[in-house]
Amino acid sequence: MRALIVTAVAAEADSVAAGLTPHEPVTPEPRRLPGGYLVTRRDLPGLAADVLIGGVGPAAAAAGTATALALADYSLVISAGIGGGFAPAAPPGSLVVADAIVAADLGAEGPDGFLPVDALGFGHSVHLPPAELAARAAEATGGLLAPVLTVSTVTGTAARAAELAARHPLAGAEAMEGFGVAEAAAAHGLPVLEIRAVSNAVGPRDRAAWRIGDALAALAEGFRVLGPVLAHWGGQHEQQQHHHR
Repeated sequence: MRALIVTAVAAEADSVAAGLTPHEPVTPEPRRLPGGYLVTRRDLPGLAADVLIGGVGPAAAAAGTATALALADYSLVISAGIGGGFAPAAPPGSLVVADAIVAADLGAEGPDGFLPVDALGFGHSVHLPPAELAARAAEATGGLLAPVLTVSTVTGTAARAAELAARHPLAGAEAMEGFGVAEAAAAHGLPVLEIRAVSNAVGPRDRAAWRIGDALAALAEGFRVLGPVLAHWGGQHEQQQHHHR
């Protein structure tokens, strides 16, 4: 199976690549795609993974993902990186695996509060990863299986955190790219997964409390155990597709 793993920045891509092949002392030089996107290839038994640096935010992530998907055939797309976790379910250093990828601020403000874009009749605001794959990934990594919110502006106040938690009481994390990656994957008819390592609590912006190093280490460890899970799922998925042809 060939998977495209989309990160926002180089530090996330390096952690994912290191996790996929922990015994490789040197990460291969990335190749450059049209548009300047960088991709690093990692090969495991039953899994070929391309790790893409797609940029920050849903629009950049969608553009980078779409570019890569137009150039090669993939079976699965994964949005991966660090993000904020909703306390107390997702503390810093933990992992969250999305059972729903939610565009949390795509919509309109109304007299009665926020209206998601689906309520406006202009599309959808949720993508659902394959349930069995998401559950297996959460079990293997010890991560929380919960919705991951995509936002264009990272939460920095208690009031905003409370608003999001009220609208999405089951949410485990927020980040900035998942929904954009999922939109591009859906346009190509591909399943999508999102994995987030928590660097900070969703709430008042306090950079002194951020644990980015711990989150990147958790991301690498998560992908160390995810490699065989992805390869196994990919084998089953390809058998099912062949059976239905």
